Parts: sequence; structure tokens; C-alpha cells
Amino acid sequence: MAVQHYFGGCQCGAVRYEVDVDLDRTVTCNCSRCRRLGAIMAFTPEAAFKLVSGEGATTEYLFNTRQIHHLFCATCGIQSFARGAAPDGTVMVAINVRCIDGVDVKSLSPIEHDGASH
Repeated sequence: MAVQHYFGGCQCGAVRYEVDVDLDRTVTCNCSRCRRLGAIMAFTPEAAFKLVSGEGATTEYLFNTRQIHHLFCATCGIQSFARGAAPDGTVMVAINVRCIDGVDVKSLSPIEHDGASH
């Protein structure tokens, strides 16, 4: 699939973004947050992400090591993306692939990350 350009956002439309991301490299996680959220995540450098609308419409949630900024729409509650740093310090955006317009998530083969053990 390689890197492609997508549009996405929350359910109510207050938060909208454009992103260049590779959906061949998706991840699911069993940590206490991801397990409940049911997200399928894809990661991309911050430079490949553009928040089109919703800068003031998000609420932040931090937990555990408080390194990932989980951002969700204050109106509909959907977490369509999060921000954090990769182990090498690169600022990354984690995209909830379920929030990308027109993506068939059944066609993806996410890698399972054991976040519950970390």
C-alpha cells in the first residue's frame, strides 16, 4: 500500500485532518486504553499530519507515563488521533485508522502490540 494521502476526523466533523500514512503498518494494542477504545493505529511523522479544523475542539487525556497526548473531540468524544514521540525522539502522530474516511479496516493486518505488559 505504501504511504498515501487520506482525510479523517471525528464523528461530528468538528475535528478534521489530512495525513500521509502507510496503512500496511497498522497496530492494535491491549493496554488499558487501547483495548477499551478498539483503535487500529497507524503512525506517521508530525510533518505528514495537518489538522484542518478542531484545534480548539479537542480535549487531552494523559495516563500511565504521560508521554502520549490522547486528543479527542470535546463534542462527540471520538479520539481520531494522538501525539507523542517515537523512541528516537521523533515527534509522531498516531492515527486511529477507524477515523480515516473510506478505509476498509477488515482489509488491514495490524500487528498486535502487548502494551499491557509494559
